[in-house]
Formats: sequence, C-alpha cells, structure tokens
Amino acid sequence: MSITEIYQETAVTTQNKGRLIVLLYEGAIRFLHQARTAIQNGNFTQKAASLAKARDIIFELNQSLNLEQGGSLAQNLRGLYNFLWRYIGQAGIQNNTEMLDKSIHILEDLASAWRKVCS
Repeated sequence: MSITEIYQETAVTTQNKGRLIVLLYEGAIRFLHQARTAIQNGNFTQKAASLAKARDIIFELNQSLNLEQGGSLAQNLRGLYNFLWRYIGQAGIQNNTEMLDKSIHILEDLASAWRKVCS
C-alpha cells in the first residue's frame, strides 16, 4: 500500500459519519462527471467504469440506511437511492448526459443538506 493510499484510508476511517456520507456523495458526483465526459468523448469503457463506481456508492449508501431508527427520512432516502441507481443505469444505456446532469443535481442537493447538518 502506498503512502497516498494509507493517507486516504486513514482520512476516511477517522471522519465522523456525516462527513463520510458527504464524501460518498462527492465521490458519486465526481464519477458521474467523469461518465458524462466519457460519453461526450465516445469513451464507452471509461463511461461504464465511472457509472459502475457511482452506482456502487449509491448502493452502499442505500444499504447503510437504518430503517428502524431513521423512520420516514430513511424510507424516503431508500426510495431516492433506488431511483438514482436505476436512473443512472438507464442514462448509461441511453448515453444520456441530461439524465446524468439531473442525477448530479440531486446528489449535490443531498450533499449540501448533509454539509449543513454536519457543520
């Protein structure tokens, strides 16, 4: 493991839970931007890899929800994550950058809300 990888792992494992969620949103947003650029450049291998990473993050966010403690908020987030996971998959199939832009916008709104909660 390189020094950079050790630092990144340490940075993630020492973050509070809210900050970690923001980092996950930021990662998904970054991968969606990469996928958007890949579609525009006709690089479909990169598109597929970036979309897979974004969807993996959304899947993990979904799986980490505590539906018992989170109540209706957790239920609403589960529905939104399920929607995003399917929508991003469809955007990839259609090479639809507008769908990716909408997904990015939703994730940016969620990240912004979590930043306010964590500050």
